[in-house]
Amino acid sequence: MAAIQINNVEKSYRALKALDGVSLTIEEGEFYGLLGPNGAGKTTLISIIAGLNRADAGSVQVHGHDVVTDYRQARMRLGVVPQELVFDPFFTVRETLRLQSGYFGLKNNDAWIDEVMHNLDLTNKADANMRALSGGMKRRVLVAQALVHKPPVIVLDEPTAGVDVELRQTLWKFISRLNREGHTIVLTTHYLEEAQALCNRVAMLKGGRVVALDETAALIRRISGSQLVVKLASGALPDELKPLVSHPEELIGGDKYTLRVNEYTDVEPILAKLRQSGAVIEDMQLQQADLEDVFIQIMEGEK
Repeated sequence: MAAIQINNVEKSYRALKALDGVSLTIEEGEFYGLLGPNGAGKTTLISIIAGLNRADAGSVQVHGHDVVTDYRQARMRLGVVPQELVFDPFFTVRETLRLQSGYFGLKNNDAWIDEVMHNLDLTNKADANMRALSGGMKRRVLVAQALVHKPPVIVLDEPTAGVDVELRQTLWKFISRLNREGHTIVLTTHYLEEAQALCNRVAMLKGGRVVALDETAALIRRISGSQLVVKLASGALPDELKPLVSHPEELIGGDKYTLRVNEYTDVEPILAKLRQSGAVIEDMQLQQADLEDVFIQIMEGEK
């Protein structure tokens, strides 16, 4: 059974088509990235998964429970960390988490609340009023609220937007531990280095449609390839290598060239052509493409 099953979901706001037939299967135990530019439909999709919004067409199930017809069971299995800082200014951190536990009918949940606060470095703020917390601390409480009922599926919508490095490291350490213990994680983020480091599989949305979907490593290999950066001490780049130059401006009076390569085996023929032309290499680096390269290439290709 899939952790989240999304079937041909559509959502419009008057003339705007926010989601245009999105279908995704997120398997149990995955760390799954949901990426896209602003306005791609990511938050709308998360709102539908969480039951905060209703699709115009299609269906969503969480662990086999429809988010509309079986919403109680679906929401019990789901924890969502929203983008916005939403909090009640009249409660302390501990009271906020106890109240959240009550929403799910959980009693005597203090041991888990203490563990969550400890792992998010909130213990020393347990009795502080929510309105007295910094923005970063409030975001930690949002994460704690999403985890307070031990949901098997956790959705994080831009959880590290505008927060410091310490919180990012603390959060990912705890979330990665939960993933290793079997929790399914769905992440949206504009920090593509986070997605590359954490996510096993990535779906990219643009204009409400899925425009790319694959394992992260396979996506990087298939879409972008690598780059060989060569600096010449003397000589010139042979004519047969000029079509491989990624940045044409390098061909104008320069001695440093960035060449596209698909595989490591492409490097030796390039070096052989340089030797045959009499060029002398001063420095050379093979740079692996990353998820940001893939993202830019796909988004520019999807007009």
